[in-house]
Amino acid sequence: MKKSIHADSILVKSYMDGNQNSLEILIKRHQHKLYSFIYSKIPNRDITEDIFQDTFIKVIRTLKKGKYNEEGKFLPWVMRIAHNLVIDYFRKSNRLPKFNTSEEFDIFSVIRDETINAEGKIIKNQIYNDVKVLIEELPEEQKEVLVMRIYNDMSFNEISENTGVSINTALGRMRYALINLRKIVEKNNIILVE
Repeated sequence: MKKSIHADSILVKSYMDGNQNSLEILIKRHQHKLYSFIYSKIPNRDITEDIFQDTFIKVIRTLKKGKYNEEGKFLPWVMRIAHNLVIDYFRKSNRLPKFNTSEEFDIFSVIRDETINAEGKIIKNQIYNDVKVLIEELPEEQKEVLVMRIYNDMSFNEISENTGVSINTALGRMRYALINLRKIVEKNNIILVE
């Protein structure tokens, strides 16, 4: 694994020194993982393709400006760019994404990003069940918003209408629910990944 990380940083440097083929190798090396990630968030091939291309346009611009400085972490950097473009897509379409946009812990992105195979389904179901138990410890108002958003896939506009509170209040309750959920997980030393 270390060898490919090293190779990525060499290819990045080579591209920044003017070798166009180096970027092509990097794109081919990571295209499946990146495309799969975007498609898992937006299951539409045309939109996924657009975001995939936009991701590498941003990568190229950043590299050409000489602003890339995360040596050895090329793929995570590219994935963050794609993640931000996915969030931008949801914002433009007036539908917030189902994953947290901040650096804060988000238990639900763990569930959604899992590769689904037989073992993955069992693990995912177990995590969902574990999380449901943890959610019961939240204050009622926070629990209500979190369940509507995550389990019922409701927009914050729909949550606002169903609960009779403003969108900002619903957003605030969701934020506090995630913060409190994180505290519960940490307090009980619960490990939900790896």
